[in-house]
Parts: sequence; C-alpha cells; structure tokens
Amino acid sequence: MDQRALTATALAAACLFAPARAADSAAEIRIGVTDTPVHLDGILDEEAWRHAAIIQDLTQQDPKPGEPTPFTTEIRIVRDARFIYIAAICRDPDPDKIAIHTMLRDGSITGDDSIAVIFDTFEDGRTGFYFAVNAAGARVDALVSGSGDPSLDWDGIWDARARRTAEGWTAEIAIPARTLRFAKDGARWGFNVERHVPRTRLVTRWTGTTLDASFYDLKRAGKLAGVDGFRQGTGLSVSPYVLGRRTAEFDPQGTSGGGEAGIDVTENFDSGFSAVGTLNTDFAETEVDTRQINLTRFPLFFPEKRTFFLEGSNQFDFGGGLGLDVDFIPFFSRRIGLFQGHEVPILGGAKLVGQRGPFGIGILDTETGDTPRTRATNLFSGMTTLDASDHLRFAAMATVGDPDGAGQSWLGGLNAVYRTEKFLGDKNFIAGAWSARSGGDPAGTGDRGGFGAHVEYPNDLWSLYATFRDFGDALEPALGFLPRPGTRQYEVGGAYQPRPGSAWWSSWARQFYYETFARYITDLDGQPESWDVFVTPFNVGTKGGGHTEVNWDPTYERLIAPFEISPGVVIPPGDYHFTRYRFELQTSLARRLRAGTSDWFGEFYDGKLTQLGAFVSYTSREGHVSVLLNTENDLATLPEGDFTDRLFLLRAVFAATPDLVFSSNAQYDSTSRELGFNNRVRYTIRPGTDLYVVWNRGWIRPFPDPGDLTLGPQSDEIVVKLRHTWRP
Repeated sequence: MDQRALTATALAAACLFAPARAADSAAEIRIGVTDTPVHLDGILDEEAWRHAAIIQDLTQQDPKPGEPTPFTTEIRIVRDARFIYIAAICRDPDPDKIAIHTMLRDGSITGDDSIAVIFDTFEDGRTGFYFAVNAAGARVDALVSGSGDPSLDWDGIWDARARRTAEGWTAEIAIPARTLRFAKDGARWGFNVERHVPRTRLVTRWTGTTLDASFYDLKRAGKLAGVDGFRQGTGLSVSPYVLGRRTAEFDPQGTSGGGEAGIDVTENFDSGFSAVGTLNTDFAETEVDTRQINLTRFPLFFPEKRTFFLEGSNQFDFGGGLGLDVDFIPFFSRRIGLFQGHEVPILGGAKLVGQRGPFGIGILDTETGDTPRTRATNLFSGMTTLDASDHLRFAAMATVGDPDGAGQSWLGGLNAVYRTEKFLGDKNFIAGAWSARSGGDPAGTGDRGGFGAHVEYPNDLWSLYATFRDFGDALEPALGFLPRPGTRQYEVGGAYQPRPGSAWWSSWARQFYYETFARYITDLDGQPESWDVFVTPFNVGTKGGGHTEVNWDPTYERLIAPFEISPGVVIPPGDYHFTRYRFELQTSLARRLRAGTSDWFGEFYDGKLTQLGAFVSYTSREGHVSVLLNTENDLATLPEGDFTDRLFLLRAVFAATPDLVFSSNAQYDSTSRELGFNNRVRYTIRPGTDLYVVWNRGWIRPFPDPGDLTLGPQSDEIVVKLRHTWRP
C-alpha cells in the first residue's frame, strides 16, 4: 500500500467508527466580576470572594466515580479587569495526614495534596493552559496539547498561596489574563478543576468524572462564561536580563568572565496571536539534563527545558495522537543552540503563535552565531493547523536549516488526527496518519520520505493501540529527532486493567494491569532488525499508592556492523536472541520516606546483563527539605568482555518559601568518569522578576582503574542573572 492509500485508509476508518450523534452539553459556570483586588495569603477574607461564582463541591472521579467522599471541596472563581482569581477550600477529615513533598517550581506534586485548573482559552478542545498548586503553595504550570501529558517545563507568570487550616487547607491563585492567549471575541473558555488526595489516591473533578476521562482531555471540560470582558491591553511584555559570569577551565588552564545582557519582547494581540522576539538569548538558569546510560546503538532523547522554546510549544506539536513519541520528532527545538553537546550562541529569534477560529499557526525563526564547530546559520520552523470539525484536525509543518551551518536542509510534513471521547457512547478513540519528506544540501541518496498511521483505544478497562511507521533511509530531519532511519516499524499492544470488586484482594489492591506490547522492526527490504514482546503477567497498584510489577521480555537484535557497547567491548555482527526479566517495586508517592527498585535480569546478546536501579527519597513534613538518591548499576558479562556502568544522582532541595529555593544536583557516571554539581538559587522577587545564582562545578577521574578514586578539577562556573518582566 502506498503512502496516499495508507493515509486515506486511516482517515476512512476514523470516519467509519465515528459516533453519529453530537457531543453532550457540558456543565457551565459564569465567572464572577469584582473591582477589588485579592491579596494572596490563603485566607479568603477579601471582598472580591463575595462576588465569586462558586462550585459547591467536586465529584469523585477515581476510584469510584460519582460516590460521595468526606474530602469535600469548594471552588470560587472571580475576575477583575486584569486577573482571574481562583480559591479552593479543601476539607480533610484528618488534616495531619495532608501530604507535601516539594516547594520547587514545577516540582513533582504527584504525591501531594493539590488542586489543578485547566483553561481551553480557544474552546477548541485541543490546546490549553494547566495550573496546579499543592498544600504548601508550590506552583506547577504546563501547556496542554491533545489529551496526553502536558509540557510541564513551560513557566507562565502567575502566583498562588496556600495555608493549612484546622479543617484541611486552602489556596488562592491569581492568573494574569496576559499570561494566557485567547481571542478577544471569545465569550466562553473550556474550564475544569481537579483535586488530588494522594494517600487514598482519590481524584475529584468538576467535569469529566468517568474512569476513562483524562483531566487533560479538554473535550470533557466544562464551560467558563463571562470571559469576554478580558483584554490584553497593549499586550506588550518586555523581559530584559543582565548577568555576570565567571568561568574557569582546568585543562587547559584558563579563566574568563564578564557581563551579558539580552531581552525578550512579547506582544499578545487581541486576535489571539502572540509575537515573541529575543536578542542574545541566554539559558544559564536552565537545569542540567539528567544523565542516562545508553546500552543501545541509537541516540538518547533529552527533553527541551529552555523557556523561549517552550512558550507556545503546543502549537508545534506534530506528533500528538500519531503514536510517534520519540521515534520521530520532525521539529525538535533542542537542535537549536546545541550541537553535539556544545552550546551555540543564539543571536536572536522571532516567534509567532496563536489560533483564530479553526486555524492555528506556529512560526519560529532563529539566527545562531559562529563556533569552532559550527557556522552561523538561520533556522526556521513553521506549523499550521486546521480544525475541520470538533474531532478532526489537519496539520502541515516545515523546517528549513541545518544546525551545523554546513548546508541547507528542509523537511515538510502533513498529518490528520481524529480524536473523540464519544466512541461507542463514552469511550476514547484516536486515529491518525502522517507523512514527511526531507531534502536540501547535501543531497542524500535513497528514500527521503516517511509515513505512518496510528489507531488507539485508550480507556480504563481496556487500552489498545496499533502503529505503523515507515522511515526512509535518507530521511534526514536536520531540525528534528529520528534515531532509526531506514526502517519499517510495527507496534501493537494492549492492557486489560480490571479493578477488583468484592474479591478478597479488593481490601488492598486498587487496579491490576495485564499488558502485552509487541514491536517488530525491519529494514526497507523487509529483513528483520529488531523485535521484542514486553509481557506483564503481574502488575498491581495498591489503594495506598504502592506499585509492584513483573515483566518478561523476549528480544531479537540483528547487528549488521560491530557494536561497541562499552569502551573495548565490541559485539560482532550476527543474529541475537535473548530474554530479559524485570522486577519493580515502589512505595506510595504520598509517603515522606519513599523507596523503590527497578531491576532487569537475564540474557543480553550472547552473555548476561544485570541492571540494578534503586532510589530512596525523604521530604520534611512541610516540604521545606527534600533529598533524593537515585542509582543505576549495570553489570555485563559477555564473551567479548565484561563491563560495569554506574550512574549516581543526588538531589537536595531547601525551600524557605516557594519563592526562595536552593537546589543542588550531583551526578556521576562511570562512562565519562565525570562528577558534576549544578547548584541553583532561584528567588522570585515577584511574579515575572527572578534572581538566579548558579554554580556549576565539574571533576573527572583521570584513571579508569575502579580502585582509583582520584578526582581532578575540570571546570567551574558561577553565574548571577536577573530577569524582569515589564507589562505596561
């Protein structure tokens, strides 16, 4: 079947199985209006709250949809000319058991008592903004694209405070209208709110209260009316920064220092579009990547963390609903400003993102400077979307430019995604197809195209999917990520996930997960390259939040060239069949002292490999102090040689308040023999004004002898950076 036929077949299947009836009407609330401000302190004593719209209680969504719960919640929502204010009164029958694990901005609050709200400001059911706060006032925000996990690395300008009470806890949230993007003529937004009680794994919501409903599925959100009074004003945000930097290198010896300055300028138009310009862009405050051990033949994926590229990043999401994940990302912004692990200066850039009616657009253009490894070059990415119906979206995207500046490359792509929450009545169903093609200079020989299709039935009791991908051997996304070109990939999988009823194990088990996922990869001639079948005969989540899992994974790999898996250990070409086994155990996320292990055993190519992973973490009662120790030890015995890879991560956080946080990350891996410290103080003087003090220090073990623990200094850097956002 050729590419066009495959695309047509996938879309026809989507239409065939689509429900004929219209979506049910959602709950709606009209936001209250006030002309008096709210002072954020977690105490709801301001006059403004008397004018608020009130959601009297949330409905249990998990584990028993619709049933009453003693964890009652009152939500109030009101606005003035510039802000949306949200208050939550969270009653708890045992307030001493409220869980808090972090005060860090965008820290993990999955084990914390928390409140989250979500806005679909274009009412398109696809893209939106997510804001959450835990019982300590720690803030988490994200961009939503589709119904999958959101991009948590985005940082908007907003504020929140929380306070413990005798009855539970309260929170006050203030979100400037300018932090959101919306159309001036929109009278309603999609809206939902969710409360999480981790010690019982209880979830309550305003709407979307079936077990199949994801909170990030904006089609299941309610409606927030009365937002047509918001205006962006001038819409202008100016964010200059200044910094001082001192850098020392020890091999060769040298010290440098100096100051820098740069600026970001944003204009939010009433039409729903935002334009962003940047000059002399700097990312000194960005957290370092978490190191990984690579025992494959393919490059590892590291997520984008830089603020400029994350703003509006949901408008560049080509893969949502297509089952691509990290197998193919046509535009991957980490390719800009980074080349082979080294920084490339970004002289300037411009971005336009937004949505108007059924049309959406994302355009990014950057100019990078010269380095010893790269030439100055211009890099462009653009994507446009068309919502043909409430369920069907078409998209077209293009990239132009090569990060090394040596040539001019381009890539174009098309996709269609059908997504509904009304399949067979009230079930989720997704179908999509895509195609892409690259070109430019230097010209490659071979197949420069790619295409694929994906269908998915992601629901609580049954979760099923099937995916096909074809990547040409000359498909080269210069501004993307494609670890395995020249392959055809087939995947199918399913999970049966029952919840025990009256059986004896229902007193401790929340849900079982019986899973099987199969992957088959060939070259373009149909010769198999890899396959594996990942089977889960036992996987259970307990009512308290613990998790135990056992896996069986028979695997095949065909090597057509020698594979150096570790320095001096080279696996020869050939066919390899081996079976791996895995055991995982974790305690509840709600516990202050947590521990877990994830261990792999069994055959590996023509030898043995044992991978021992473990972690332990501790958090003080109020969340001011948290410590995490994470380790991985890989011990291989192969005919070609033995090797041991080790990875250690120690992370410590001290937070005086959610606005003043010191964090320290220490990482060591035996492959590079490098020990690195990343220490950071972030002081949010007020929302939009942040002071960073960053100290990076590196050491290296010059000798590979495991018994020689000598460390030599490698690099040292101190950066002080102040960024202020001004909105006239």
